[in-house]
Amino acid sequence: MVKIYTKRGDTGKTGLLYGGRVSKSDPRCEAYGTTDEAVAALGLARALSTDARVQEIIRQAQRELFTVGAELATDPSQYATMQRHFPVTTPSMVERLEHLIDELDAEVHLPRSFIIPGASAASAALDVARTILRRAERRVVGLKEAGLLVNDELLRYINRLSDLLFILARYEDRALPMEKLTADEET
Repeated sequence: MVKIYTKRGDTGKTGLLYGGRVSKSDPRCEAYGTTDEAVAALGLARALSTDARVQEIIRQAQRELFTVGAELATDPSQYATMQRHFPVTTPSMVERLEHLIDELDAEVHLPRSFIIPGASAASAALDVARTILRRAERRVVGLKEAGLLVNDELLRYINRLSDLLFILARYEDRALPMEKLTADEET
């Protein structure tokens, strides 16, 4: 039986997928760890949704975020090695997200004001996943600025997926009244 604990992380170090051991506070760990948080939040959203289309879109996003995570967990010097074993984030993945956003946007009327999350448990979970993904995006920008991001498509993908999660939450609640912030409440 395989043990769940290895004790190798007890000193504050962790192993990258490819590229050796680094501090658990390494910016790459922050980026892929935050992406993993988004995957978990999406799992909650998928479990709460009763809409098969929403569930499938979420499941696909979870799968693709594992690809993103693998890339983020690889030292740039070992990126070619990772590519021999795992897929990478591609422009066609970003284009697929854009197509989905356009499809869903055509089915949802968005008000010209801020929307208050929480009309349903599933949409609230999608909004939580979206905000976690926006944090991951900020971490990936930091990697890019530090010269640690090999594939710029990662940044485009995360940005577009965040947009998709916003519209997907609104699509999830398309039959419910949308709570929005009124002009009186904005001040």
